[in-house]
Amino acid sequence: MKVLVTVKRVIDYNVKVRVKSDNTDVDLANVKMALNPFCEIAVEEAVRLKEAGTATEVVVVSIGPKACEEQIRTALALGVDRGIRIETEDSPESLNVAKLLAKVIEEEKPELIIMGKQAIDTDNNQTGQMLGALLDMPQGTFASEVQIDDGKVNVTREVDGGLQTVALNLPAIVTTDLRLNEPRYASLPNIMKAKRKPLDVKNPTDLGVELKAHTQLLKVTPPEERQAGIKVGSIDELVDKLKNEAKVL
Repeated sequence: MKVLVTVKRVIDYNVKVRVKSDNTDVDLANVKMALNPFCEIAVEEAVRLKEAGTATEVVVVSIGPKACEEQIRTALALGVDRGIRIETEDSPESLNVAKLLAKVIEEEKPELIIMGKQAIDTDNNQTGQMLGALLDMPQGTFASEVQIDDGKVNVTREVDGGLQTVALNLPAIVTTDLRLNEPRYASLPNIMKAKRKPLDVKNPTDLGVELKAHTQLLKVTPPEERQAGIKVGSIDELVDKLKNEAKVL
């Protein structure tokens, strides 16, 4: 079984995000970039399927400029077999990403596609759903457990009311939640081996996809700074402040 995993290059989650002085976008100058944490979970799940003998090949796909190859190599060091980068100047919006991935999937014909449920930069949480619609393929989102059994993938989903388990016919799409697994660290020997693993580069024209803008970024502003909290001496003082200052009572 071939498994295809999608990954995205994002600002490292430990870095405090800065906004450009003209409020046109997030400032990426000299900022540490990393593999999106949800994508890292997707990579780990695919590698575990391969180690269990369920998957025979794992392919990773990323979309963006050449700098994205750093994150692809990270995935290769974690146990992925080969990588594909789709060349674009910037990270395209969700619908364009779904269209590009759909063409790659038509070429690669994987039995299972594993994606992070969302990227921590835009938090859109919609590419997996759009991809499922474009390919008319079953999908299990917010997965906290994945089991392959007799041509089906059983996905335990985290929903508002608790857990829901769905059985999907393969090929299918799964998007990962935080509790699916604990990603491993790449060892130095595997990092060196990853440099020799195949990495193909495609462009939207090769795939027959025309990238169109469906949304427009108007302005980016940082969140308002919160005022420091205060200590009160008694319950009566707390009630008074909640009633007369915060006006929540």
